Amino acid sequence: MFEGLARFINTCASAPFAFLPVLIGISATKKFGGNPYLGAAMGMVMVSPDLLNAYSLASTAPADVPFWNWFGLEVQAVGYQGTVLPVLVVSWILANLEKRLHKVTPSWLDNLTTPLLSILITSCLTFILVGPIMRTAGDWLADGLSWIYNTLGIFGGFIFGLLYAPITITGMHHSFTAIETALIAASETTGGSFIFPTASMNNVAQGAAVLAVLAVTKNEKLKSLCTASGISALLGITEPAMFGVTLKLKYPFYAAIIGSAWIAGTHTLALAMGAAGLPGFISIDPKNWVNFFIGLGISIAVSFVLTVFLIKKYGEDGKAAKKLKNSKNENGSALSAKENENNEVKQRAETLDENRLAVCMNGEVKPIDQAKDGVFASKAMGDGVVFVPEEGMVYSPVNGKVVMVFPTKHAIGLQADNGAEILIHIGMDTISLEGKPFELLVEANQKVQAGQPLIKADLKAIQDAGLEIETPMVITNQENFTLDKTGKVKAGEGIITVND
Repeated sequence: MFEGLARFINTCASAPFAFLPVLIGISATKKFGGNPYLGAAMGMVMVSPDLLNAYSLASTAPADVPFWNWFGLEVQAVGYQGTVLPVLVVSWILANLEKRLHKVTPSWLDNLTTPLLSILITSCLTFILVGPIMRTAGDWLADGLSWIYNTLGIFGGFIFGLLYAPITITGMHHSFTAIETALIAASETTGGSFIFPTASMNNVAQGAAVLAVLAVTKNEKLKSLCTASGISALLGITEPAMFGVTLKLKYPFYAAIIGSAWIAGTHTLALAMGAAGLPGFISIDPKNWVNFFIGLGISIAVSFVLTVFLIKKYGEDGKAAKKLKNSKNENGSALSAKENENNEVKQRAETLDENRLAVCMNGEVKPIDQAKDGVFASKAMGDGVVFVPEEGMVYSPVNGKVVMVFPTKHAIGLQADNGAEILIHIGMDTISLEGKPFELLVEANQKVQAGQPLIKADLKAIQDAGLEIETPMVITNQENFTLDKTGKVKAGEGIITVND
């Protein structure tokens, strides 16, 4: 009665990981500057049902592995289900190949040939070079770890315990299946598999770290993610926990690695494959159950406590640690150059009254009608000034709040406490960059102070894209003001006086 339901639930849970290259192909190709739809297509090629499933490779005899004959060259037709590293390399190749083809292909032919050639050439490279190299690297890694574990005794066990989580990130842990199958099949001489218990410790440690984040975070979205991914990690599925929480926040990931190391040193072995987590004791030799449960307890406790400690000390993203390192403290250590600059901007802005707007970027300033962009120069968006910035930090020109943040992070709208509505647009036509050169430092509806950093822009990346870095700052709801200064300016200085 429950068997069918169990299979259905397992299908729902495993489907995203079976097609993981598709999901990674989309995000990675977009990150590398390529077309995400081509990345998705390339991911589909790598998990096509016409290929031998990657999970079946370990149990398939070499003579039975399918291949294509390309003019005498035999190329294995093997998929990449559940892998990460191969598709990352493939996405980088695809994105760079696509960008180069766009440059050399005539516009009337570009839409037809560039996607076709990008997929075809990348696919050839994937199955001839990238895939086999990554798979061979995984085999070498697995063999090397087996040697470490079997040769270096307890020290080798600890090394393997520490390395298992980083290996999981790359997807190379799938190459352990062949070794594990052989170890279990020869358990009369080997005693069983050392890989499964180590995987179980890693999984529960990841789960405990995620539950620790759940216990201390105030971010409701993160809480929701932690609830589901933490439980699944305890039961043996760690990808949601690792890629959604622990790897992103870093400190929980480190804690989970430390917590998973102990069990490998006790030579606890498995006699069967199974769910590598809390239910994993079913696969363990009963005489090793005590060590297994002790290992579970240690992994969970160390990961949970260490994660809570690190988050409380350094914050969820480690920014507090950086701040502590770079700021002046009671021991008299010096401020970082950037913090000195930010403090100077803030101090200059604090001297202004509420009817004056501050310079928002270091550089040169000129009236808005001298802007290179015709829309801004015509004052259609409002009157104001345009900056030719020397560096990419954008500071708030007023005390007020953020009323609008563009999804592409190239522009921001503010409302000053005196009622002025201000638009800062970084560069010209930079909406086309889809947010890549911009780091948003505030959010919508947030209160801000004059001189507070708002956005950090990579000016070189904007110029490399062939775009203008001129940055207009316009008052969209008022025209009665005085421009106090032109030419060279520093952020935080008074630049505009709003007249009553």
